[in-house]
Amino acid sequence: MFVPSQKLYTAEPGLIIGFHGCDQFVRDAVASGRDVLWKSENEYDWLGHGYYFWQNNFERAFEFASHPPGKPVSERPAVLGAVLSLGNCLDLTDKKCIKVVEDIYREFSLTRFIEDKTLSTNKSIGASPDLLLRNLDCEVLEFLHAKMKRENVPPYDSVRGVFVEGKPIFEGAGIYDKTHAQICIRNPNCILGYFVPRERVAWP
Repeated sequence: MFVPSQKLYTAEPGLIIGFHGCDQFVRDAVASGRDVLWKSENEYDWLGHGYYFWQNNFERAFEFASHPPGKPVSERPAVLGAVLSLGNCLDLTDKKCIKVVEDIYREFSLTRFIEDKTLSTNKSIGASPDLLLRNLDCEVLEFLHAKMKRENVPPYDSVRGVFVEGKPIFEGAGIYDKTHAQICIRNPNCILGYFVPRERVAWP
């Protein structure tokens, strides 16, 4: 049986604020409870299939809503806030979780070889140097989740990753202007509530 980790510390303590870039109609419908957020199931999803949020990053969520890669530009970009509990998290800032994905890739690639199927690749869009279409990563993670389900291993509730993206913020810098933490919620029960982000007020 596949056992991803014997350690207890695979959950993020406390609650996390996440932001989802979308159209204003979607934000208002979800925040009011009239509708539910749609699960992303694109073949190029960076962290596999689920509900996507930028961790504590309103600006990147709004930027994404304003200029979604490969999608029509929204006339009314908006940001939906969410209170998240990561639960049993495949945290790709954690060495043991990285090792889980590294190991499962070997099995995935061997399976594809036996099936005489080629591996997908991660690709950039246009002139961007970043790999914005993560087909390979998505397939590997979905292969992991499917294997855990087949073997009755408790599933991951969420996946989190930190991505270095964009351009150096100054010449010779090791800090990039679009670096961010991204969260993919797999278990919808980990989304504890939605809200419309508010502006800061003067105080005192």
